[in-house]
Amino acid sequence: SRSKMGYREWRWQWFWWQYFFLLWSTIHGQTRYSIPEELKQGFVVGNLAKDLGLGLSDIFDRRLRVASEAGKQYFTVDAGKGELVVNDRIDREALCGQSTSCVLPLQVVLENPLHLHRIEIEIKDINDNSPWFHTKEMSLKIAETAAVGTRFSLEAAEDADVGSNSVKSYTLTKNDCFTLKMKEVEDGKIVPELVLEKTLDRERKAVHRLLITALDGGNPVLSGTSQITITVLDVNDNFPVFDRSTYKVSLGENSAKDTFVIKVTATDADEGPNGEVEFSFGSRTPDTVSSVFEINSLTGEVFLKGTLDYEKTASYKIEVTAKDKGSPEMESHCRVQIDVIDVNDNTPEIILTSEPQPVLENAPSGTVVALLSAHDADSGNNSKVTLYLPKGSPFILKPSFSNNYALITSGLLDRERVSDYNIDITATDSGSPPLSSKKTVPVRISDVNDNPPVFTQPSYNVYLKENSAPGSILFSVSASDLDSGENAKISYSILDSKVQDVSVSTYVYINSDNGSIYSMHSFDYEKLKVFQIQVQAKDQGSPSLSTNATVHVFILDQNDNAPAVIYPSSAALGSLSHQRMPRSAKAGHLVTKVTAVDADSGHNAWISYKLAEATDASLFTVNLYTGEVRTKRAVSEQDDSSQRLLIEIKDDGEPVQSATVTVSILMEDALHEPILDIRHKVTEPSKKTGRITLYLILSLASVSVLSLVTFLILAVKCIRNSRSSGSCCMRRTDCDDYKNPNRNLQIQLNTDGPIKYVEVLGGDMLSQSQSFRSCMSPMSEYSDFTLIKPSSTTDFKEVISVLDASLPDSTWTFESQQVSKNQ
Repeated sequence: SRSKMGYREWRWQWFWWQYFFLLWSTIHGQTRYSIPEELKQGFVVGNLAKDLGLGLSDIFDRRLRVASEAGKQYFTVDAGKGELVVNDRIDREALCGQSTSCVLPLQVVLENPLHLHRIEIEIKDINDNSPWFHTKEMSLKIAETAAVGTRFSLEAAEDADVGSNSVKSYTLTKNDCFTLKMKEVEDGKIVPELVLEKTLDRERKAVHRLLITALDGGNPVLSGTSQITITVLDVNDNFPVFDRSTYKVSLGENSAKDTFVIKVTATDADEGPNGEVEFSFGSRTPDTVSSVFEINSLTGEVFLKGTLDYEKTASYKIEVTAKDKGSPEMESHCRVQIDVIDVNDNTPEIILTSEPQPVLENAPSGTVVALLSAHDADSGNNSKVTLYLPKGSPFILKPSFSNNYALITSGLLDRERVSDYNIDITATDSGSPPLSSKKTVPVRISDVNDNPPVFTQPSYNVYLKENSAPGSILFSVSASDLDSGENAKISYSILDSKVQDVSVSTYVYINSDNGSIYSMHSFDYEKLKVFQIQVQAKDQGSPSLSTNATVHVFILDQNDNAPAVIYPSSAALGSLSHQRMPRSAKAGHLVTKVTAVDADSGHNAWISYKLAEATDASLFTVNLYTGEVRTKRAVSEQDDSSQRLLIEIKDDGEPVQSATVTVSILMEDALHEPILDIRHKVTEPSKKTGRITLYLILSLASVSVLSLVTFLILAVKCIRNSRSSGSCCMRRTDCDDYKNPNRNLQIQLNTDGPIKYVEVLGGDMLSQSQSFRSCMSPMSEYSDFTLIKPSSTTDFKEVISVLDASLPDSTWTFESQQVSKNQ
């Protein structure tokens, strides 16, 4: 036991000394290591990270892993040191059998970006198997008439090791009749032969027992033995003889059962039963051969009884024995070599080396998506595989090495058009006929923030009643984004701007999540009629994208102002307005004219006059629209000299707002000094009377400026549109023409005594139209102005801006009407 332990220690010391320094080299861009078999788990093969030019951080960041094509994971990577270490027991005999070269290919996969390295591990043989004989006891029958020098083939020993560790020599126990010689056969294999050195004498010794020992070339040498029993015969001294020692034949792997393979022939020089030959497979024929082939014992014909598969076994070497029927039997041997011809019976296979990664839609052409390889179990042209991609796909395959490919982008991607691709890759071999297979590789396109939010419309019109409660919702804008995730999440905001020199943020507020716009306070149409808001929709991408939209807010007038009497002014003469008229006045005599204005607009500012009470209702009448107080008949002597009229002034709003004015009329025979005295009393001491005079002068000047500016606008518009079919003209209009506007834009100043209104009319009742009216100070009896031009929103704004700049807020009102267009 102690000597055995010393032997093992010496053997392992020699082993570690021999393989202490590993040999590695790079061939054609591949890293190669050489290690012996049967290494312990954890043995360091080499520093893989250093040999591949990688840093230790790359092992974690790029998720370095090792994949074995042999199926079993024999190696792994030490993540801390980047070393390639043995992970499992490596038995060269189990991996490569009797093959002299044993190379284990490995694939090293790196991600982010994807990269593939191929390394090879050469597994070197160690002398860990002893030679052994299939038969522990061999039997030979030799006729006593056998000539000296006759050779008898013996069973060769087998050794699972290869090269110098395989069987190298044989020895035979010392005896007088036999010696041992070697015969070299195919593939450099040595077969022992027993040589007769002395004539046998059955009567002296009928049985010879020898011990044959097989020795390998390892260090230390290992051996195996077998017992040889030789029986000396007295008859049948001729062996069957084959016409050749080796037969060769080729057979397609798709050959049908019972196919004839080859016929072997052997003859025996003896006569009778000693010359009759029977054929059989050798005693050492494995089941893998006997299950596929059979031989006719009488004719020597070999037939196929099983199924051939080139991918499992490419060649068969069968030992055939020919025996005669003599006593003792004589036999000889030959070898039949059957080579299998490959047939294209295996479809190519596509293997994903790495799973496809999501690709950004803005990824440049040439971005690696996935790594894959192609494999075909056939050989020659039958194993040459070509990969195809469908036409129109924004991907291509870039060949790498050893049937490895990279799936890369070849064009622009757009997630909003196609978010997922299922790429059908077709693999076709070069066989005849060719075989093909398909594999679908799913590729997901990741979103990039390349689409700005889009509003449902570029601008919005919002109509809000004045005096509405603060905090009420004005409108909700909405935008959408074609991107996804955070890139499509939209927030709304209002861009800062000025409304009447005040930030728009003091007027309105917007909900950043849903785009709802709320008022911050109540609006007064008489102070603010229209303003606009710039709303911005911004996504949450990086960098974020935004789009703006304009919201026009129109304040709608409500009837919240009562008519105000501006003539006659009751404040100038107290609670009553005193008027004088002669008794000689006829029917229709203009006594006075009541003028009132309303700060509202539209119907809310349409004023009507009505005689509510009168001392004599049969004597006076009030014009409903002009407020003129006239006599209905001639004044008679019976009429009272003092008449009192209560005139009610109403607007056309809802609810109706009204005011009253009381007019006192004094009828006299002649207007002499008393009237002058009254005027003197009115005008001399009163500052209010002076203020009215100034007001009338300013009003007249304002209307004059307005007329001049409007004429200038008309001239510019006519010149600008002279190339078109439109025309410019001027005409007089009646004071009631605003009720029936024509198809053109009209700006109309109507005066009759005290100023009544300015109208801007456009379109007709069947088309979209706008009507604007302004009431101004008293001026001459009649002064009309009309501008006729095709209606446009831009023209309206220009005209309104002119009116707004020309007239004081206290002297005119603005009215807008909208009539829907019939479809």
